[in-house]
Amino acid sequence: MSLNRFPFGAVMSRRRWMPTAVSIGGALGTSGWLPRIAAAADVAAKRDGRHCILLWMSGGPSQIDTFDMKPNHANGGSFSEVATAVPGIRFSEHLPGLAKQADRLAILRGMSTKEGDHERGTTVMRTGHPLGGPVRYPAIGCSLSKSLHNSRSHLPSYVTVSPGPFARRSLSPGFLGPKFAATSVNGAAPGDQATYAQLRVDHLRPPSSIDQERVAQRLAIWESLQQNFLNTHQTENVVAHDTVYRSAIEMSASDANDAFDLSQEPDVVRRAYGTGTFGQGCLLARRLVQRGVPVVEVTLGDGLGWDTHTDNFQRVRQLSEQLDAGWSTLMTELADLGLLEKTTLMMAGEFGRTPVINSNGGRDHFPQAFTCVLAGGGIAGGQVYGQTSADGMEVTDGKIDQQDLLSTLCTALGVDPSNENIAEGGRPIAIAEGNVIRQVLL
Repeated sequence: MSLNRFPFGAVMSRRRWMPTAVSIGGALGTSGWLPRIAAAADVAAKRDGRHCILLWMSGGPSQIDTFDMKPNHANGGSFSEVATAVPGIRFSEHLPGLAKQADRLAILRGMSTKEGDHERGTTVMRTGHPLGGPVRYPAIGCSLSKSLHNSRSHLPSYVTVSPGPFARRSLSPGFLGPKFAATSVNGAAPGDQATYAQLRVDHLRPPSSIDQERVAQRLAIWESLQQNFLNTHQTENVVAHDTVYRSAIEMSASDANDAFDLSQEPDVVRRAYGTGTFGQGCLLARRLVQRGVPVVEVTLGDGLGWDTHTDNFQRVRQLSEQLDAGWSTLMTELADLGLLEKTTLMMAGEFGRTPVINSNGGRDHFPQAFTCVLAGGGIAGGQVYGQTSADGMEVTDGKIDQQDLLSTLCTALGVDPSNENIAEGGRPIAIAEGNVIRQVLL
């Protein structure tokens, strides 16, 4: 059951409000409606200009080797824990940058779901719902991009960097339609001649063999054919398809696409983020947020990088170093630019890893008890919410699931999670239906 913070999902329009105000006059002041309208206006104010950055850990990161260490237990492994900027909170030794910014982080150690399969777990965490069934649920990034849409920007409302496996279902806009689909940025590791990972949006620019005059001619032909088609096919899917195409054309013709050109950044900045796909993706996220993009997702773990069934500690160390550089630099720059208080970050994977180390020196799938992290705007950092047992095998306090996490994220962004979108067949469905964890919200 949702803990609904706001009684109204949207602010009443001026055209509807004015006649109503005139007709009921002073009675409104004593009806109890004014506080509700004020609350709705407060929602809109908090939502205006807000951004969300999702840091997706593909494969399922080991909580015990990152944010919920067990140094005095046999399950703890070989990593040492270190003090952070917040007394009593300790992280892995391989997260020193984040340790210095622990006052900006809310560590949720009580995450627990029922999905231990990669695809099913990815879908549950990204949409809030199990895979399968008659309803095509949208990814949380799609729902938030709809709620936070910036009509003044030529850029997409939702950009995902190197989304990894299972994106077709877990990042689908579902019943929201293609208008709210993510724009994918493909990533490739640095090659022999490249210092940094290469990030690109396919077909953002026309081929060099086609000059601007030919591009204009082709667009004119497309416009004529498209308009003729629209005149006789005014269906929802056709209109959505047309909207997506026009948005892409508008973006490619504007200077907004310079946001994707990371070569404009000084080398010292690019190196601070890390030279890999994740680090450069975090830099791109900062550039996109600067230009008004409301939702950006960056994936760490090529393929299923955090799926450490073997050689857990070597692989987690390498991934943690990438996570630490990209994420901590991102928060530092957002804070320096005055954007962190309007940007909420969430780090999550599809599940955690087993506390018990297997015979191959690895950790297996473990959805029963793992960690996610919230940071930035709307988040009361410098705290841990939830606790696991001494051996890490179960949540002993503050147990939450994916719906609770997504409801809390929405609320931090000023989006009422109980706001409903209409699915196929006219069924209203809330963005998220969990309990809001108010202890971690400002």
